[in-house]
Order: sequence, then C-alpha cells, then structure tokens
Amino acid sequence: MATVNLSDYKPLQISNADEFNIGIVFSEWNDFVTFNLRDAALEILQKEGVKTENIKLYPVPGAFELSYASMQLCKERKFDAVIAIGCVIRGETPHFDYVCSAVAQGIKDCNILTETPTIFCVLTDDTKEQSIARSGGNLGNKGVEAAVTALKMIDFKKNLSGRKAHIGF
Repeated sequence: MATVNLSDYKPLQISNADEFNIGIVFSEWNDFVTFNLRDAALEILQKEGVKTENIKLYPVPGAFELSYASMQLCKERKFDAVIAIGCVIRGETPHFDYVCSAVAQGIKDCNILTETPTIFCVLTDDTKEQSIARSGGNLGNKGVEAAVTALKMIDFKKNLSGRKAHIGF
C-alpha cells in the first residue's frame, strides 16, 4: 500500500520536451478514477513542456483492452512513450485476478516486443476507497507518477541512442 503522496515530484527541467509525442490510452471503466489519472498525467506532461497537440488520448472500454490499444500505438512507432491508464477494483469473483494479470502481461509485452516505452498506470485496488485515494485523494494521484515515468523513460531511450533528452537531475 502506498504511504506517500504520489503527486509529489520535483520538476524535471526538460529542455526539449516540446519535441516529445506521447499516447495515453485510458479505460472508461471506473471513470471516476481513470479520468482523474488521465487528467493528472496530462497536467504534468504539459507542465514539463510537452505540447498539447503532441499528446494523443485514446479511450477504451475497460482495463483488459489497454494491452491491445497500447500495442497498436507502439507498433505505429510515432510515440516516444505510451501511458496505459486503468483501474480494476477487486470484486467477489476471480475476475479481478485474471484481468490484472492479463493487463500487466500485456503492458509488459509492449515493453519487450516494441521500441516504445509503455507505462503501467493501472490501479489494482481492493476497494473503491483505495482507488480514490490514489487518483487525487489523500495519497495523491498515480497519474503524476506515470507522466514522470514516461518522461524519464523517453530520456533513457534517447540517451541509449545518443540523442539526449536533456533532463536536468
């Protein structure tokens, strides 16, 4: 369980973030959570200098569909990173376990089968209250962490290829 505010971060001071292209795939299921995660990620990306027109939003019905949509965006090779946003809340059946496992594996596959960093921003909580706490409640917003992770992974990839992203640490 998270015990720190997920919205606390130090600005990354990216000198060329205006060149980044980022895709955000978000689940419409549990939208009271996922829309907050999406909006927080958008806010941080824009604060860090990513142009609004370089951030593309793609809604999908549920968390299970995140893997397919993310893989399709990765295959297009026009995004520097993809952020997959969803929320699965435990119910009374094993459905939770199957969906969480499949989504985690699908996002992992995007990372190892393509050249595009794909960020896992899927809340897998036991209760609605836990999801609310992590999507703008008393524990902050996991969408902030996803945006920062996307920017850091873009930097990682550009450093490997010799094209520095110039994040000032």
